[in-house]
Amino acid sequence: MNWKNFTYPIRRKYQQIKRVIDFLPIVWNGFDFDYTYSIQLFKKQLERQAKYFESGKSYSERADQNVSRIRTAIRLMDKVYDEEYSTEWPDILREKYGDDALDWDWEETSQGSGLSYHRWKYESWDNAEEIRQVKLDLISKGEAKQKKAEKLVWKFIGHNIRYWWD
Repeated sequence: MNWKNFTYPIRRKYQQIKRVIDFLPIVWNGFDFDYTYSIQLFKKQLERQAKYFESGKSYSERADQNVSRIRTAIRLMDKVYDEEYSTEWPDILREKYGDDALDWDWEETSQGSGLSYHRWKYESWDNAEEIRQVKLDLISKGEAKQKKAEKLVWKFIGHNIRYWWD
C-alpha cells in the first residue's frame, strides 16, 4: 500500500480546516454590505500565497519575485484602503496654520432651545477665508491622489496576478 496516497485525503482535510480557521475572524466580523471585508479577504489570501512561496514548498522559479510583488501589492492596498492620501489634509493644515486651526468650539444656536453646533476656531480668525480655501484645495487634491493610488494598485495587481501561482 502506498502511504502517500492513503494519507493525502487526511492531510488535505487538515489543511482545509486550518484554512477555514485562518479566515474565520474576517468572515465572522464581516458585513455583506461593506466592500472593505472583500479587500481584507483578498489581502489575507495574498498573504497566504506569499507565505507559501516563502516556505520552500513552491516549485516556481519566480517565487522570490512573486513574494516581493505580493508584499508590494499588500502595502499599496493598505495605503489606499486606510485612506492615507485623502486624510493628509489635517496634518498639512495644522503644520501651515498651527494646532488650533482644526480645533472647534460649540456655538449656541441663539434660538433658546439649548441646541448648539460646532464651529472651527479658524473661522473667527482674520485669515479664515484663506484657511477655508486652502482646506478645500487640500481635500480636493487628497481625494484626487486617493483615486489615482487606487487605480494604480489595481493596475499593479492586474499586471502581476497571473504570475502568482505555483
